[in-house]
Amino acid sequence: MATVVGVAYAGTDIPDDLNSFATQQDNVYYWADGSKMARTGWVSRQEMPLDQVPEDVQWAVLAAENASFYSDPGVSPSGIARALGRMAGGGSTQGGSTITQQYIKNAYLNQDQTFSRKFTEVLLAVKLDSRLSKEEILEGYLNTSWFGRGTYGMQRASQAYYGKEVSQLNASEGAFLASLLKGAGLYDPSLSAENRVRAVERWSWTLDRMVQIGKLSAAERATFTKFPEPKKVTRPTNLSGQQGYLVELAKDYIAKNGNISDADFDLGGYQIHTTFEKSKVESLSKAVEKVRAGFDPKKRATDQYVKTGAASVAPDGRILAVYGGPDYLKQGFNEANAVTVPAGSAFTPFVYAAALGDGIQKERGAPRVPVSPDSLYNGNHDVAVRTPEGPYWDRAGKVVKGSNDGEKSWGSAISLHRALANSVNTPFLQLGMDVGLDRVRRTAKASGLLPSSFGPSVPGFSVGNSKPSAIRMATAYGTFAAGGMHTEPYSVVKVTRNGKPFDLPRPRPVRALREDVAEQVTDALQESVQEGSGKAARSVGSEAAGKTGTTPDNTAAWFVGYTAKESTAVVLYRTDLRKLELLSLDGLGGPEAPDPASLPVQIWKEHMQSASPGRR
Repeated sequence: MATVVGVAYAGTDIPDDLNSFATQQDNVYYWADGSKMARTGWVSRQEMPLDQVPEDVQWAVLAAENASFYSDPGVSPSGIARALGRMAGGGSTQGGSTITQQYIKNAYLNQDQTFSRKFTEVLLAVKLDSRLSKEEILEGYLNTSWFGRGTYGMQRASQAYYGKEVSQLNASEGAFLASLLKGAGLYDPSLSAENRVRAVERWSWTLDRMVQIGKLSAAERATFTKFPEPKKVTRPTNLSGQQGYLVELAKDYIAKNGNISDADFDLGGYQIHTTFEKSKVESLSKAVEKVRAGFDPKKRATDQYVKTGAASVAPDGRILAVYGGPDYLKQGFNEANAVTVPAGSAFTPFVYAAALGDGIQKERGAPRVPVSPDSLYNGNHDVAVRTPEGPYWDRAGKVVKGSNDGEKSWGSAISLHRALANSVNTPFLQLGMDVGLDRVRRTAKASGLLPSSFGPSVPGFSVGNSKPSAIRMATAYGTFAAGGMHTEPYSVVKVTRNGKPFDLPRPRPVRALREDVAEQVTDALQESVQEGSGKAARSVGSEAAGKTGTTPDNTAAWFVGYTAKESTAVVLYRTDLRKLELLSLDGLGGPEAPDPASLPVQIWKEHMQSASPGRR
């Protein structure tokens, strides 16, 4: 028998690879305030270095499971004898395992209760004990053990049962968690009254055992008279509602900026601290749903295929909230990040900013002339667009003419400031040509719009043939709020892996516009909210600035508004995703409903007032 065991020992190698379930962890996402938002992955596990587990908690586990851990050779002869006795009597081989053996079973073997598996377990335990330190084995054991409530590892168990990090546990709480190693189904108090009785008995016994082995003083034991009741079972956070959209944004940001491969990220263990503010996400979602409650797609065909995207971004680039759709699990397409809808007249502030910054040139070769908010342009409807050589002709041989909402004419001499405040399109169609569309593009890009979303360089570029996302529109308007400083939008402030910081560069602000230009744009957009096209949002406050946006074919409606602290863009449109074409908003909500162009303003106002109750 000795020869057989010796040969078997020599021929048994520790596997190079751990079981997939022993190494894979989940990734945890946190709100901006540090509270848990969501987690992703196949298992609920977060590894934790042994030095982050309090010594009292370590000894609570050892007292309950394997008090001789630091002196035994990885196996217990008496335990093996008991296990063999059970097997000889026709029972299972369960029991008789040291912590080293349990770690071997967790990390390298399956959970079958057979003699061959038990024999291999013993051989590997002896071999592993000679190769790894006791601390390494204990750390591996604590990170791979099952604690119930869908958790592996003491870190996740600590969060599931006590809502805290494992480093914050005391000996009493550790003694309870140690009882779960005997079988969470028998010791989790939330499952039954009988379980609670067993848990209390095991908890008390473990603390007494710690005193017996000299790892807890009698005086300290005397302070633990009340059972450390774990919190009630909470429903696991999933990706329903808006959280799935938030998780995808954060994951994409890490992939692009954190130099982490998809394969590494899928192994898990990352803690992702996001910029998302839960209260703002909730208020934005409620605001959208309140407006959408008036739609009845079963009753009216014009209420079918309605899409809404919205995003709030701080002037320093932090993405505070998004509304990506009704539910991520039902619709994975994120409407806040979509680049399918023309910006329409919501684009004109960038034309205005380009003119204020670069001036205009109406004649070939002539010097550029400065432009001010008081500069006058023709605000009449159906005005022809001109170049230095004469009218601008399109490819069909027609003179391009500008149009205003409602075909309203505002006179042949309207100031640019007033034109922007009242969303008069024709002056900006001509202003874009006078500034130069290349300069308008450069200004829009510097402010935060992506060149990939830009439309063709034709006169219509100035009145929004580009298709930026709501996130980018909010970001670009945020540049005005920040006095002309632009910061790329970001959704993650910190990434750690198993508690250790991970390098993730944060975007830095850069000068996009002169400060005086940004202030002049804001002045006009504040007047827009107070007296102009966006006056439905007036109740938000005198410091609020914003701009409506419509398209000539009435297929999209925008509102982008901002304060010194937050810029929010809302877009409403209809599209049949099967045909990938935009549909008219005419008739949306029925004949008695408000003008569809006013709905994004309502959403913005409701969100701002809900997110800042003091504004009411």
